[in-house]
Amino acid sequence: MDNLNAFREYLALEKKYSAHTVMAYENDLLFFRQYLVGAFATDQLETAQYPMIRSWIVSLVDDGISTTTINRKISSLKAFYKFLLKTGQLEVSPLLKHKALKTPKKVQIPFSENELDLVLNQLRYPDGFEGVRDKLIIDLFYTTGIRRAELIGLQVKNVDLGSGVIKVLGKRNKERIIPLLPIIVKEIEVYLKERADLEVIVDEGYFFLMLKGVKLNESFVYRLINSYFSNVSEKVKKSPHVLRHTFATHLLNKGADLNSVKELLGHSSLASTQVYTHNSLAELQKVHGTAHPRNRK
Repeated sequence: MDNLNAFREYLALEKKYSAHTVMAYENDLLFFRQYLVGAFATDQLETAQYPMIRSWIVSLVDDGISTTTINRKISSLKAFYKFLLKTGQLEVSPLLKHKALKTPKKVQIPFSENELDLVLNQLRYPDGFEGVRDKLIIDLFYTTGIRRAELIGLQVKNVDLGSGVIKVLGKRNKERIIPLLPIIVKEIEVYLKERADLEVIVDEGYFFLMLKGVKLNESFVYRLINSYFSNVSEKVKKSPHVLRHTFATHLLNKGADLNSVKELLGHSSLASTQVYTHNSLAELQKVHGTAHPRNRK
């Protein structure tokens, strides 16, 4: 077995990465190997030196590849060389002293409470199964902060209405339990009745289904969110991730503890959650500026 195949198995079996993630790592490595062949007449990833990698980085920049994408590709290389170190095939990683390219920080703009109210309480949804499902999807995103992949993969068996919780499978196959608000429990009960009346159910285990009884796909969920919010919001980005960001921001604005929000979001580190404090800080500054006696003129 060559090192690339061994690395792929390591990611899948030991690191328990998803098939999609494993494929992304492999594609990055194959892309780099293709560059090595063209630029240095070698296909040996194991013997590549940092000047070769730096040359590749320069070519990616020249091709207009974003710094985020370049950093991701280099992370794939780092993981591969770390694997070679672990298996004793390498003594020093060629990326030992490499520093990631600086990326501009993008501030996500969450939906306002008014926009959520308009979508959830003022818009007219289609009658029957699809309308009930669409509203529940939006409300579940907003009240639980789950990721798009977690919503798509949600299993019927992991929705516990008696306890008022759902169990989702997050990144790296980490499970977490998220509480449901009473209003969401009622919406789920209505949805399950509509779901039971579908003519055909193909993907029985999946909670959310298309009208034809098959599980949802990523592009459908994105279009759904974009479509409904386009009726009430002029924001450029209207996506499931913005709803996740909105969930976190609104909780923090109302005084929720950062660690609690971290657990609800399924973040492995507090640093990941802190990116959501930007808007809550803006809200605090607004309150501080208008309420503090020293600001009175």
